[in-house]
Amino acid sequence: MVPEASDDLALVHASKRGDLAAFEKLVKRYDRKLFRIAQHLTHNREDAEEVVQEAFLKAFLHLGQFREDAKFSTWLTRIAMNQSLMMLRKRRPTREVSIDNDFHSDDGNLPIDFEDWAPNPEQLYRATQLCEILRATLQELGPGLRVVFVLRDIEGFSLQETAEALGLSVIAVKARSFRARLQLRERLSKYFNKAEKSASAESHSGLVETRPSLECDLPSE
Repeated sequence: MVPEASDDLALVHASKRGDLAAFEKLVKRYDRKLFRIAQHLTHNREDAEEVVQEAFLKAFLHLGQFREDAKFSTWLTRIAMNQSLMMLRKRRPTREVSIDNDFHSDDGNLPIDFEDWAPNPEQLYRATQLCEILRATLQELGPGLRVVFVLRDIEGFSLQETAEALGLSVIAVKARSFRARLQLRERLSKYFNKAEKSASAESHSGLVETRPSLECDLPSE
């Protein structure tokens, strides 16, 4: 067991015994990570703050349900994601929001050369001048794809950690990751094709091309 996971477990045990200071350490350790995930899913700072508060409250009240065969951080992330989806349902009462409703099957039709096919929009995401564009594009994905991209490509979760957090098989996570990247690439390609045509038109008309510098206000550690 890695040191951090072992330390988490010790804090969880202390929290179960009523040690509030121990749980506060867990809150300080993971509140920024949960906030980032919630904000990426809800696209709203106030909603994300509420999600994090509710997630920690539920975690504290249900510590007895935490199975120690998984990492505490993975269990906590799953609670935060469920709270985020509940927040989305409140916003869209006429439309069911679920991480499972994006496609009928995840296990089939996965390209054999997955790594070669997969585009890397996560590199664009980290580029300051493009982050606002990708942030808006990310919101166009269904929740089931969006959450996989957030965990894998933004938060750096492994395939196994993502599968555990979502209650999916590793194959299903690979499939969703591929589809999320592919859809993002298609959407971003449309945007940049329009931008290139616009820049070309300005160039022919004698206008000087300027590239906007977009700043991200994504929360960081």
